[in-house]
Amino acid sequence: MDSVEVDAYLRRLGVEHPAWPTVDVLRELQLRHLQTVPFENLSIHLGEEIVLEEKRLWDKVVGARRGGFCYELNGAFGALLGALGFDVTRLAGRVYGKEERLGIPYDHMALKVGTVDGGAWLADVGFGAHSHYPLAFEARGEQLDPAGVFRVVEAGPDAAGVRGGHDVVEATDLDVVMDGSPQYRLDRRPRALGDFVAGAWWHSTSPVSHFTQSLVCSRVTEEGGRITLSGRTFKATAADGTREERELGTDEEVLRMYRERFGIELDRVPTVSPPERGR
Repeated sequence: MDSVEVDAYLRRLGVEHPAWPTVDVLRELQLRHLQTVPFENLSIHLGEEIVLEEKRLWDKVVGARRGGFCYELNGAFGALLGALGFDVTRLAGRVYGKEERLGIPYDHMALKVGTVDGGAWLADVGFGAHSHYPLAFEARGEQLDPAGVFRVVEAGPDAAGVRGGHDVVEATDLDVVMDGSPQYRLDRRPRALGDFVAGAWWHSTSPVSHFTQSLVCSRVTEEGGRITLSGRTFKATAADGTREERELGTDEEVLRMYRERFGIELDRVPTVSPPERGR
């Protein structure tokens, strides 16, 4: 990502070019990213190709002022952080689902970020409702965040009895826990952007992926709440947890909501068309 692309990305976030890659800068960048770049899976239902290459991610997130899901958002954000001088490592995660069953390998991408003022941080702008600020990567106690109480803990064995890390304690997999419920499991080994192509393809095409079964567009509000458009259902949750919900009747209302509340310009309303089983 060159200097022109970095400046355009920062303008997209409404952030001045930082002097140093510090933890305070990282906190501001993550929060502004969550507030301005929606978590959305609209490309899957608009027939748009998802390409995990840095230039294509910049074109979508910055050039087209769109959002994306984890691979796209954390892929683009990681490239920005690297260009700003942060030490960035991509990590692969497996998301906890029903009955706390772990999802597929490369189910999620998160970022381990080092700053010039010390420490390592778990940065994640691609998990929907999650922490507003980076989490201390090596801390094992409770971490308070506007979104809830988080912990980063060493993981127990998975369904096959494997703890991860090849039996090296320092490399044991980590569980990210929110309000007492595990969200995803991280493998600490560094990964390349291309390693996540298979996971992105699966989530974009599999009939059992929740991304092919539903529409979502969501972002954090400036007041600390969250707004979400799921198909034609608009939900607004305030920082205190109070929630309003309403159904949008016409295509014009839906397109206006995408434009005015999420900054996304569409020429047609996306609709869910799950792929046929066996694809």
